[in-house]
Amino acid sequence: MKSPVLVLLACAAVSLHEAENLSKPIEALRAVQKEGLGNEAAGKAWQEIVKADAANLPEVLKGMNGANPLAENWLRAAVGVIADEALKAKKLPVEALVSFLKDTKNSPGARVVAFDLIHRADVKLAEDLTPTLLEDPSSDLRRHPVAKLIEAGNAALEKKEAGAAIAAYGKGLGGARDEDQIKELAKKLRDLGQKVDLPKHFGFLMNWKMIAAFSNADRSGFDTVYPPEKELKFDATYEGKVKSAKWVDFTSADEYGKIDFNKPFGMEKSVVGYAATDFFSTEDRAAEIRIGCKNGWKVWLNGELLFARDEYHRGAKLDQYKLPCQLKKGKNTLLVKCCQNEQTENWTTEWEFQLRVCDATGTAILAAK
Repeated sequence: MKSPVLVLLACAAVSLHEAENLSKPIEALRAVQKEGLGNEAAGKAWQEIVKADAANLPEVLKGMNGANPLAENWLRAAVGVIADEALKAKKLPVEALVSFLKDTKNSPGARVVAFDLIHRADVKLAEDLTPTLLEDPSSDLRRHPVAKLIEAGNAALEKKEAGAAIAAYGKGLGGARDEDQIKELAKKLRDLGQKVDLPKHFGFLMNWKMIAAFSNADRSGFDTVYPPEKELKFDATYEGKVKSAKWVDFTSADEYGKIDFNKPFGMEKSVVGYAATDFFSTEDRAAEIRIGCKNGWKVWLNGELLFARDEYHRGAKLDQYKLPCQLKKGKNTLLVKCCQNEQTENWTTEWEFQLRVCDATGTAILAAK
């Protein structure tokens, strides 16, 4: 009869062997590219992975870290097949999945999958974990505790406990990063007489220097280098499309931070405008500039072009474009070029953008000044 120690060592060796055998098929899935490149190898690898023991689920989930969207889909599907069989056999490695979830170095998408599996296996455990996700790097995982706080606030209101409702809604707003939940919580708090500063919550930049209008005839203005791209001299006057162009001060009153060129310069068409502002950072740090704009636009940070989009009136939304950047300690100068085209339909009148500074989770980075 084998000793318990030998049995345990044998099991550990088998588990390690299985995990090592999965490394190559996982890499084959991670290598898949657009237009079918690598699909044949990925198909064979996928068939091998889905036969793996449930104990290897964390290993497959780790394969999603840094994977391209196509590879992530392949791996997510493989996880689903393995997990379905494990749930039927009641062999899902819940403790290992909890450890995977708690390790925020793992990719947000993979951690969301891990949480969903935990919820399927043990609803109470998932409920116990939910409050710990309120400050999670993944906005998708934050949705769960925020939703619970909305429920708690609603329940308090039904009991006419306004103070408890305000506390729950306020805590929920502090953790919320998705626009729908933020709007819902802001309304609930305002209905209870509370002030909500949405520009501060999002990190919108509200105060700008603006200048217009330069020509965008034949849509040539997007590539034309007008004076603000060469120098920022706010007391300067330049030749504009039909009259002199001068810098003006503009402060947005829109709580979603819309910087509307039509307000100071009128309803112009076939024109180019610029907006500039300084952002003072408390430290050198990674950040994201997030912009929404339905016009042609370019964004520079400290003289470096971050991104450009030569497209008109295809719609705008919050965080439409996310531009990773590096803030330096002290003053950082932002310049936005916003182009309006020649179309005259009512739905083409907008000549505006919204811009905020935040971290990768969507948490606002507030200026030092």
